[in-house]
Amino acid sequence: MITRTRRLRKNETLRRLVRETRLSPDSIIYPLFIREGMGVEEALQSLLGQIRYSPDTVVKGVEAALDAGIRSFLLFGIPNTKDEAGTGAYDDNGVVQQALREIKAAFGSDVYLITDVCLCEYTSHGHCGLIKDEKVHNDSTLPLLVKTAISHIQAGCDMVAPSGMMDGTVASIREGMDAWGFVETPIMSYAAKFASAFYGPFRDAAGSVPQFGDRKTYQMDYHNAREALNRIKVDIDEGADIIIVKPALSYLDIVSEAQKQVSVPVAAYNVSGEYAMIKTAASLGLIDEYSAMCESAASIFRAGADILITYFAKELAMAIKRGDLG
Repeated sequence: MITRTRRLRKNETLRRLVRETRLSPDSIIYPLFIREGMGVEEALQSLLGQIRYSPDTVVKGVEAALDAGIRSFLLFGIPNTKDEAGTGAYDDNGVVQQALREIKAAFGSDVYLITDVCLCEYTSHGHCGLIKDEKVHNDSTLPLLVKTAISHIQAGCDMVAPSGMMDGTVASIREGMDAWGFVETPIMSYAAKFASAFYGPFRDAAGSVPQFGDRKTYQMDYHNAREALNRIKVDIDEGADIIIVKPALSYLDIVSEAQKQVSVPVAAYNVSGEYAMIKTAASLGLIDEYSAMCESAASIFRAGADILITYFAKELAMAIKRGDLG
């Protein structure tokens, strides 16, 4: 006897018609690395297929993504000079601020620009906050994160994404933005950011490897699910409009539970290590890159993500257009 499920798999058109999980390029965010300088277009060996741009060349990267169907971008800055206070993060002429102006001048409202708000790329010690007595000092870091967010908005960003995992970050930034009149600018918070081994290629690309210790005192223990869900609720109460679960593939349970428990959109960050594993395994002939990319992306959305942040953004947009994911 032929089952209903089998009848609905009869051909490709029918299989696409009855898919439960559907993806759209509009739900994908593409991370971009921007290095201070001129004429920079550096291929990243730790992130095969990705390029580090300078503010004057980043328009090329944005244009290529737009051609693929991607409109939303998450910007990370790499300054030439770093110091203990991460002053490049909130410099009005900082690398991200320059890039924002260049991109908006070229594309205007055709692009949606989100900025990572953290100090780790800008501090000489590589930590996400100020250091006092050889420890990351939470409260003195918060005003600098507010300054960074304000400077990004003034330069043209559409949304800020605080990632440093300092307690009270979202509340401080929301209060600061409201005081400046930026009441309509949303916050996408890295609410559930785990202390993960999967960040290695990103830290190499962004030059943000901690110079001492690690980030386990302010990022979350990967054993803890309830802590992640509690932190998500705290950030929403403080004013987060979207929350991020990072990494994605090893934390699909958190994505799923967050989707069930909260009313704001849930984003998942398919991080550099997850991307690099597929690229490296494919380069060795161990897996099919395209199929693995599509399958992993579908699994993230199937778990409940509304938004996917991924280095595969352009390729996924093309796969959706082909009907392999749409």
